[in-house]
Amino acid sequence: MSFVAKPTLRAATEADTEVIRDLLERNGLPTSDLSTARPEFVIASSAGRTIGIGALEPFGSVALLRSVAVATEQRGCGTGRLIVEELERRARTAGVNELILLTLTARDFFERLGYRAKERGQVTPPVLASAEFRSLCPASAVCLAKTLD
Repeated sequence: MSFVAKPTLRAATEADTEVIRDLLERNGLPTSDLSTARPEFVIASSAGRTIGIGALEPFGSVALLRSVAVATEQRGCGTGRLIVEELERRARTAGVNELILLTLTARDFFERLGYRAKERGQVTPPVLASAEFRSLCPASAVCLAKTLD
């Protein structure tokens, strides 16, 4: 068995815009609102290469957890879990007490991390007004939430 180094996590900078957009597009995730919503991205890198990303879009004490994507060849190595844990840590530090997300394909992944189904009607109005809820994710996307301690 070969040793896989734990990825380095850091806040994204303007220089990461192109690689973020590319990884999102390769994973079928929305990019059209990146310049207006300005989500706060975290980058996971290994050997100088971006292998995963994820973002928070804050709305006061609630935030959207969005755009979690891991390079195909890195899936199943724990990178996604590390990204979500880092985003949760950053959210707590910022005073966020609930994370909400929409997903079409990763429900099981997020449920293993403690996220539970939430009716869209129970989501706070500012989050419901986000592009993610209004138009970017179809009605068939599952809404999940997690309360942070």
